Amino acid sequence: MKQRALVVAASGGGSNLQALIDAIAADSLAMRIALVISDQPACGAVQRALAHNIAVCALPYPRRATAIQRIAWETQAMQVVDCFAPDIILLSGFMRILSSTTLAHVTVPLLNQHPALLPDDGGDTVTLSDGRTIPALRGAHVVRDAIAQRLPVTGCTIHRVVPEVDRGPVLSRAEVTVYPDDDEVTLHSRIRAVEQQLLITTMQTFV
Repeated sequence: MKQRALVVAASGGGSNLQALIDAIAADSLAMRIALVISDQPACGAVQRALAHNIAVCALPYPRRATAIQRIAWETQAMQVVDCFAPDIILLSGFMRILSSTTLAHVTVPLLNQHPALLPDDGGDTVTLSDGRTIPALRGAHVVRDAIAQRLPVTGCTIHRVVPEVDRGPVLSRAEVTVYPDDDEVTLHSRIRAVEQQLLITTMQTFV
């Protein structure tokens, strides 16, 4: 059976990308990573992809990009992505918000990993497994926000991407306890470990 082609967009260290690479190598995930695309040519995700002979497209993102520059970057990026005919596109630590024009262009599942819990209804609160309610954290600093707001629990979510940021249909999520002595580094490390397991389990549903 033909393996489904996955394109991964990343801006950071690429630990989740590595989890995918390892799962594929261990025959735990019947996919192939066709392309890694990044707005940060020197980032760890790019280095991990190159180390595993995965095609890379590294397009530097303009500083203080104007709306025109943003659309131009996305257009160029999507032209490259289209050449690889992906079955799925995953935003994994990709720190850019895609325009509605680009989202309308994508016809395959477009998923995002988010290091906090998001609700099924796109609302502003999340009901935990024990019935308690916490705020839904959105944006680029949600791990820091979980500590600042002294939340008892945070977690991670994988959802479909829609024009409204971090409000797409939820595919899966997992809870992570916040300990009193946690800082951003320790909490993010535990979230990342759970997130990687959740990612593999979720991606298996697309095989």
